[in-house]
Formats: sequence, C-alpha cells, structure tokens
Amino acid sequence: MLQLSKLKICYLAGTLGQGGAERQLFYTVQVLAKAGAAVRVFTLERHGYWEEPIRECGVKLEWVGRGSRLQRVWRIVKALKQVSPDLFLAQHFYTNAYVALAGLLHGCPAVGAVRSSGHFDLLKCGAIGGRINLRLPKILAANSKSAIRYAAERGVPQHRLYFLPNVVDTERFRPANAVAKDQLTLLAVGRLTREKRLDRFLRLVHRIRTQHGLNARGLIVGTTRPEENLRPALEAQAAALGLLPDALEFRNSTPNMPEIFQEADICVLTSDHEGTPNVLLEAMASGLPVVATKVGGVPEIVSHGRTGLLVDREDSQGLTAATANLLRDAELRLALGARARIYVEETHSLHRQPVHLTGLYEFALSTKPCLRNAQLELAS
Repeated sequence: MLQLSKLKICYLAGTLGQGGAERQLFYTVQVLAKAGAAVRVFTLERHGYWEEPIRECGVKLEWVGRGSRLQRVWRIVKALKQVSPDLFLAQHFYTNAYVALAGLLHGCPAVGAVRSSGHFDLLKCGAIGGRINLRLPKILAANSKSAIRYAAERGVPQHRLYFLPNVVDTERFRPANAVAKDQLTLLAVGRLTREKRLDRFLRLVHRIRTQHGLNARGLIVGTTRPEENLRPALEAQAAALGLLPDALEFRNSTPNMPEIFQEADICVLTSDHEGTPNVLLEAMASGLPVVATKVGGVPEIVSHGRTGLLVDREDSQGLTAATANLLRDAELRLALGARARIYVEETHSLHRQPVHLTGLYEFALSTKPCLRNAQLELAS
C-alpha cells in the first residue's frame, strides 16, 4: 500500500473561497499534512477564505495568478522545479489545462478535476475551453459517478477516469438534540448563483405556507459572486411573495455552519446541476432529512425514501408535496435523518479520506513508467 508520508504533492486551486471544492481541498491537505506528506498549494486568486486554515495545517501556499495564461503556466513550472513533486493535481475543472501543461513541462504526473456534473463544468468554460480542460489531463478525478459517465460519453477513455468521493467532518457536523418547535425551518445553503435555483426555494416556501397552511420558515445561507450577485433579485422575489421579514431570512456563509444545520429541520436542494454536493453531506451528517432535485451525483448519496426524498428538477408540485409531507411527519423526519447520518459515517466520513487519496495517488502514479525516488514503497 502506498505510504502518504513518502509523497510530495502539489495542488492548484482556482480560488480558495467558501465553496465545496475549496472545502474538500482543505480536508485533503489536512489529511496529507497529518500523514507527514510534503504538501504545497498554488492558487490563481488571493485572499480566499481557506487560505489561513490551509496555512494553519503547516502547508505552504503560493499565489501564481499574475499575468497571462502562458505566464501563469511558466510561473507554475518554476515553482514545481523548486518542489519536484511526485504528483500535481487540479482542484477546479478550469485549472485542468494549467496542471496538465505544467506537469508535462516539468515531467510529473498531472491529475485534472471534475467538480460538478461535467455538463456544467464545460458550460462555464465555453466550448473550446471546456474541451481542452476535459481532454488535456491524462487522468481526471471526479467527485460523482455521473460526471465520470458524462466524461466517458464525450470521449474520455474509462482508464483515465477515477472516482474520488467527497468527505465531511462527521465529528464537527453532528445532529442536534431534539427539541419541540412551534415553527420548522427549511434550509438552503450554497452560492447565490443561477444553477442553485434558489428562486425555486422561495416559491417552495410560499406554497408550503399558502397552499398547505404550514407554519414553516425559509433560511438561505450563502455567499454572492461579484460577477453574479443574485441576492437583490432574490430579495425582491421574496418580498413580492410576502415572505419578508417573518417567513424568510438571508444570511452570509459562516464558519459556524454546524450550528446552522442544527438550527434547521429539513435541508432543501433545488439545483439544476450538481456533482456531489457538500451541503447535502453536511446536512446528512447533521442528522437532517433532505429534499433534493434528482440531478448530477445527488442520487448517488441520497437514497429516496431512506435517507431523503428526491424529485425531478422541474417537478415543482412534487417538491412541494415531498417537503410538506416531511413537515407534517416528525417521525419520518427523524428516521430519514438518522439513516442519513449512518450512511455518511460509513461512506463519506473524513476518517476515510486517507484511503480515498491513497487509491487516487496509486492510480495516478501507476501510469508513470518509471517511478521517481522510489516513492511507491509498499508496506510489507
């Protein structure tokens, strides 16, 4: 078995903001540093939320985002020469080309990333950029099997694809003590972007209160992007639906997300596109039942009727009915939430990350004819 302590690993992140991919990178470097591996992170943007937590793990972080794309590649190559890593990995799909080119020029195996459904990754990068980022890396690590299928359907050979599941800190995200409430809370967490379809969530809260007469409130927790600030439009929609100020609350993302999940009663995901949503894993680890659209890798982690309820993306009435059913049935909420917690502990706990990473690194290094520095020492 590969010894993580023997490895030198570099990652390239596009940003270190408060997203799921960035949280997964933090989990990764935390595990690697604890195992004794030599880890370095390069980033294209500065002053991200996860910079300080990553540095607190003892991991060196370097900004390489200056200049043109070619200048960035050259800067990354120079940085790699100082480290001489065994593997160079992308954390975001749009950084795949940088990692693949720099790895080729430096002479170390490079691993690209697919963080969403695949379709949405390509959509964000455009037709040409999407194809380059999909095809250029010799290996792609995807956090959902649906993304692997999507890549294979677009011509990426199966032997170049690897499934790397997301993990969650199940010690930090834990169920709350059950207490009686006069008003239940529906929670939506994520960036306030179009693909998250929080407009659906607002209409859901409105229908729950008006059509079903249930005393429930909505809570939206998330950050905005400078290039796509949807909060004013969402606030205007909420006001038009009569949800403000008593039936809906907006909050910015916070380091105290475990407390947010413990405050809620049901986690709702209304996205058009997803890979393996961190928010659902965190909600399930917190013992919450989930109601989610059946997109991307969501059906891979939510078992309908067992750990949550799934609905078709455009089925607004089904979304409302599923949520209303859970709001009315406390026993069902508790049963789904308890089974969700057990599932995450068994399959997506942070404790399993060393095994997941070892599998990926062995896979990536096995594609190299001559392994440098005997880094693949096998345990006896």
